Amino acid sequence: MFENNKGTAGDDLIQLVSFNLGSEEFGIDILKVQEINRMVEITKVPQAPHYVEGVINLRGKVIPVIDLRTKFGLPNKERDKNSRIVVCDVRGDIIGMVVDAVSEVLRIPSSTVEPPPAIVTGVDQHYISGVVKLEGRLLLFLDISRIATDVHSAIEETELVTA
Repeated sequence: MFENNKGTAGDDLIQLVSFNLGSEEFGIDILKVQEINRMVEITKVPQAPHYVEGVINLRGKVIPVIDLRTKFGLPNKERDKNSRIVVCDVRGDIIGMVVDAVSEVLRIPSSTVEPPPAIVTGVDQHYISGVVKLEGRLLLFLDISRIATDVHSAIEETELVTA
């Protein structure tokens, strides 16, 4: 799940990219993040799943872009200068995710990550691999592999239906 380095106290360190969706803070494994881009024009795809914004051309490669707010059932928000597309590579599956803002890269001890509680409000627990305890705040650690798998499965189903 994580790429670990040894910390000074012997605790494994985890590197995360943190981002916001509304008032919630999320993190994903930095090794799965290929790049972070400003918003670009997204080409709509007819009959795509509701959370798929469309596709973008990233240096000659067409990649699907999802709106994480829509995927997680959060209210829509107007895009602004802080909005970003986080491009992730999960075992060769590349997806872009629209987020409200990218916050920072964190190096945290693995001991600060707890399993998600049985009931997680707002976001489907299926996509949360842990909760990170930070100074005065909590960060939801996303399982980007599950998100990528679901996106590609939904897109393939849509392609089969429209073929």
